[in-house]
Amino acid sequence: MRAAIYSNYGSPEVLGIKDIEKPSIKEQDRVLIRVHSASVNTMDYLYRKGYLPTRLDNGLTKPKNSILGIDVAGTIEVVGENVRKFKVGDPVFGSCFGSHSEYVSPRENFLCHMPKNITFEEAAAIPCAAQTALQALRDVAQVKQGQRILIYGASGGVGHFAVQLANYYGAEVTAVCSTSNLDWVKDLGAHYVLIILRKISLIIQINTMLFWMLLVSEPFSVAYVL
Repeated sequence: MRAAIYSNYGSPEVLGIKDIEKPSIKEQDRVLIRVHSASVNTMDYLYRKGYLPTRLDNGLTKPKNSILGIDVAGTIEVVGENVRKFKVGDPVFGSCFGSHSEYVSPRENFLCHMPKNITFEEAAAIPCAAQTALQALRDVAQVKQGQRILIYGASGGVGHFAVQLANYYGAEVTAVCSTSNLDWVKDLGAHYVLIILRKISLIIQINTMLFWMLLVSEPFSVAYVL
């Protein structure tokens, strides 16, 4: 099978398409998936670039795991003897390391049946971002009905899931996004929206503290929209 392989850390040029051995079912709670779609996350960028925290578990000088990708959507071709939720031919999506390849063999408890009203491309964009939002709201913040929550970056990968989940939990959602995404974020369930009127994204990336100082010194940098 073909896969996107990287044997050294660095820029995107370290990636290359190569033929490697197709995975097999060695543990009977796993399935073999023919990959239709896989997303690219910040996690993939950090691992490929070789940022220090990622090297602690993926190798200090060279990557131990040479295939990136954590989100996957595809069709099951083989099931292990202990698999109970799925059968051959089922369209599924979920989390699996090494999904930038033609086949992967994840455990069944990391997968879900794919809803009939979404595409493989849409399904592959869900797992990592949606789980991050879910863990933040449900497990860490423990958001409850009637609470008020501010979501910064509400039109981003994690943020737009957070808006929907916070609304699902019954919270009053105030979202922060750019003007171009205002209507979309409101449609996702935001009750109020703070729109960014000035070009401050570069300052945010450089220094978060400087960003908050800017908001204090220039109170018209954001506008409140009902």
